[in-house]
Amino acid sequence: MELIIDPLISEVPKSKVKNPSRSLKTHIIVEKLNLFIQGNHILRDINMSIPDKSITCIIGPSGCGKTTLLRAFNRLHDDSVDVKITGKLFVDGEDIYAKDTEVTHIRKKMGLLAQRPCPLPMSILENVVYGPRIHGVRGKRKLYEIARNQLLAVGLWNEVKDRLKSPASRLSLGQQQRLCLARGLAVEPEIILGDEATSALDPISSKTIEELFLSIKEKYTVVLVTHTLRQAKRIADYVAFMYLGELVEFGTSDQIFNHPKHQLTREYISGGFS
Repeated sequence: MELIIDPLISEVPKSKVKNPSRSLKTHIIVEKLNLFIQGNHILRDINMSIPDKSITCIIGPSGCGKTTLLRAFNRLHDDSVDVKITGKLFVDGEDIYAKDTEVTHIRKKMGLLAQRPCPLPMSILENVVYGPRIHGVRGKRKLYEIARNQLLAVGLWNEVKDRLKSPASRLSLGQQQRLCLARGLAVEPEIILGDEATSALDPISSKTIEELFLSIKEKYTVVLVTHTLRQAKRIADYVAFMYLGELVEFGTSDQIFNHPKHQLTREYISGGFS
């Protein structure tokens, strides 16, 4: 089902969008999403539509609910008995919080890149093919090709092709983060989620990861939580600004950084608070 983007985005002139040739179709729609942890109201009536094949950055001060919202996208709160969620969250037109929704195929659609790299305690090769193996892919040659293609996609192949059987833990932090991205891409997701994915990396590695996000957005919907406004300015097509669990403003990068509608957004962008 093709979903029409909400009025906030559809009214944006194409000249404001970094790549106006891409059609503005929504991939994720959030409707009146509320989340409570131990009775505390963490996310408050969130409504937003995230466009397909673009980078959306979620910004805001610490504790505003950015990571909590990101984790709601692939139901990572499910294992906590202290969490209550109301509202709807659609991915490809399917409400992932509906009672009859099967969680496994929802999570398969999403690759998650955490704040710190978390390679599995196995070889470089086995890290990449771990997901495909779980989903039934068999055959050494086929698995090798998957690993090779994804390591090429993240620019890591030439650095590791002669040591694929070496432990992934021996890679640098920047290499480990690219490996984790390759592992996520290997299961052929539709959406890439990143939670402060470059905060633990040095500037050169951070730039490499940013360039990877820019290179893959033609195929994936990328949603990133970031504390770094400069990073959001560099790579975001769309920006969501959150404060105290509420979505204050959502729009194109140009709109949020150059023409914010809300005073609170203007104060945050200008460095009035962090």
